Amino acid sequence: MKELLFNDWESVWHVAVCAVLAYFILFLFIRISGKRTLAKLTAFDFVVTVTLGSTLSSMILAKVTLAEGAVALVVIISLQYLLAWSARESKTLEKVINSSPTMVFYRGEFLEDAMKKEVLTHEEIYAEIRKFRMLDVDQVEAVVMELNGELTVIRKSAGVSHTSLEDIEKA
Repeated sequence: MKELLFNDWESVWHVAVCAVLAYFILFLFIRISGKRTLAKLTAFDFVVTVTLGSTLSSMILAKVTLAEGAVALVVIISLQYLLAWSARESKTLEKVINSSPTMVFYRGEFLEDAMKKEVLTHEEIYAEIRKFRMLDVDQVEAVVMELNGELTVIRKSAGVSHTSLEDIEKA
């Protein structure tokens, strides 16, 4: 039972040093990799975040050496960059990697098939409309579930010639 709580000061010191070094290595790599690493999470970004956390944990707990962990972090962040760049260059890859936004409410009507697909209730859509401080639902042009799972409420607007809804299929 004693080993469960405390082994020795050397192992405590080792974890502390590894935690500090791993933290700064990860911080450096995230700064180098850019803002996408810190963006709101899509499924793709979530996988990267979990993998980075797992690798960092392994580094801190000395399951891998700091050098091995640093290499793993570089590989993970490089793959994220490569896939993000590929998605930018290829519409097909972009759909595979990022899925696509889903319209769940349009001009006063709930799009039931889309809501079923995204597992959303009317109450959740109403709640999101309220978050946007809108009382009159008739003033809502659309509600869209974005790539990262957030709902966006779009207010009706007169005389719009180029809309942000053009890339979203109405179910």
